[in-house]
Amino acid sequence: MQMSFVLLILLFIASGCTETITDSGLLYYKNDKGVVKPVRNKNDWEIKRTQILEGMQAAMGNLPEKRGLPDFNVIYLDTLNRFKHTRYTILFDVAENEKLYAYLYIPVDQKANEKFPAMIALHGTGEQGKNFLDGETYNRGFARELADRGYVVIAPDYPSMGDSKDYDFTTDRYESGTMKGIFNHIRCVDLLETFDFVDPERIGVIGHSLGGHNAMFLGAFDQRLKVIVASCGWTLMDYYDAGEKSTKYYGHRYAGWAQERYMPLLRTKYNLEVEKFPFDMDEVIAAIAPRAFFSNSPVNDSNFSVKGVKEGIQNVSKVYSFFKSKKNLKVVYPLTDHDFPLEVRLEAYLFIDKVIGSK
Repeated sequence: MQMSFVLLILLFIASGCTETITDSGLLYYKNDKGVVKPVRNKNDWEIKRTQILEGMQAAMGNLPEKRGLPDFNVIYLDTLNRFKHTRYTILFDVAENEKLYAYLYIPVDQKANEKFPAMIALHGTGEQGKNFLDGETYNRGFARELADRGYVVIAPDYPSMGDSKDYDFTTDRYESGTMKGIFNHIRCVDLLETFDFVDPERIGVIGHSLGGHNAMFLGAFDQRLKVIVASCGWTLMDYYDAGEKSTKYYGHRYAGWAQERYMPLLRTKYNLEVEKFPFDMDEVIAAIAPRAFFSNSPVNDSNFSVKGVKEGIQNVSKVYSFFKSKKNLKVVYPLTDHDFPLEVRLEAYLFIDKVIGSK
């Protein structure tokens, strides 16, 4: 019996199967035969990254192709002149019969032939939509603040909020509101690239709460973005806590994620069973690597547990180490609740400045 066990081990080693085979490691992928293998080079990583995006689309629906899209046909609805920037309310086409409302901020101090860096700014959940990002209260006015720092900023409404409050998810072509949001935000990048005053090599995204994980989703799918900032937007799914009130209202801890404006497939396809979910939030950040990622993860955030953030960052740091780019991964843990306080926003802005700021 003992000799048979030793022989089995020798045969296992001789076969070259000495790695720990696990589906959970971010630096493991499945080859074309379904065998789990370690990521050893950038080609392996591209396979892994593709598999992460496939997992996300399994929960969100497929990302539509961009072939045959109409012109943007931008309509400027109003103009607000301020000391350091001008804010326009715009409406433009993202696809056939699909329009998007947004604020567009343009700094006023432009030198001849100067190209500005640009940011997509994504708001949190609420009827105000993009208006959250223009105020001077509630610690949410980062669109306006970035414009005052010399960034072109586009701040779109998320479907069902702001000027898009009447959006009908039942008649659109998307399997989730999340994927509709991703497509909208990709088209925001496309629009920024058409402006001769924007440097297409210096574009990033920032968001809070709903906007925080939407910033991450956009960063995962669109590699043109050089810096991604997520405030209060994520934790590992095992640690997500909707809170007693929300859980009672929606009937399940994860049911809020499965609303039609987010990812209903988590209910209809995966029965809200977290162990069956086809992606996790650390994988989303891994798909961003080695680009710059900043997370504001408050210690007392009741929805997005800091414990799950710390575990997720430990996983993700291995990917950034693989790319020798750990300097591009930064997390701050302020002693506050679900908030984006001024001192943390300033730290995030300095992080953005180092990556895409004025040259």
